[in-house]
Amino acid sequence: MNNLLSIGKASKLLGVTIQTLRNWDKQGLLKPDEYTRGCERRYKLETLKNINKNIKFNSDNLKTIAYARVSSHDQRDDLIRQVQVLELYCSKQGFNYEVIQDLGSGMNYYKKGLTKLLNLILEGQVKRLVLTHKDRLLRFGAELVFAICEAKDVEVIIINKGDENPKFEEELAKDVLEIITVFSARLYGARSKKNKKLLDDMEKVVNDNLA
Repeated sequence: MNNLLSIGKASKLLGVTIQTLRNWDKQGLLKPDEYTRGCERRYKLETLKNINKNIKFNSDNLKTIAYARVSSHDQRDDLIRQVQVLELYCSKQGFNYEVIQDLGSGMNYYKKGLTKLLNLILEGQVKRLVLTHKDRLLRFGAELVFAICEAKDVEVIIINKGDENPKFEEELAKDVLEIITVFSARLYGARSKKNKKLLDDMEKVVNDNLA
């Protein structure tokens, strides 16, 4: 067993993704030499060296992911516009792309779409990530995702680098209120009068500044 390679090491040696090796297994193109008790694939170095030359190592099979996000249901029109911009850009570039959409705060790191995006990147299935604006990814922490992209050789394209998102102030205010809600609930209790008064006062201040 010590002379066998894991699927991760085999994929790096062949220059393909882990998912490609799984697909080759299902298609009968390249079967693992052994399976562990946990059903993990293991490959002999000799097998990989003698691999069928008809199998194409084509990195263009990797996906381009276009990611769109808005914070709330009343911004669905903006979400539609984001998707349209992303689709138009990717189509003009000739990318083989998939659009992932999210509806949730830029402070939420557990959104369904964002989780899917990160899993695809970590699995080595993404060639590039396309955004309309940087803050569509996350309000804070986008740099960490970009660092993961760099480590995984994923190109990041931000279509509007200089143009501020027109909904920026409104969404930032909602994100600030979300933070205050969480911390005040922990401090005073979710149903306390102090908590409600603090939230009402803060919401009034935010709305007055946006008016």
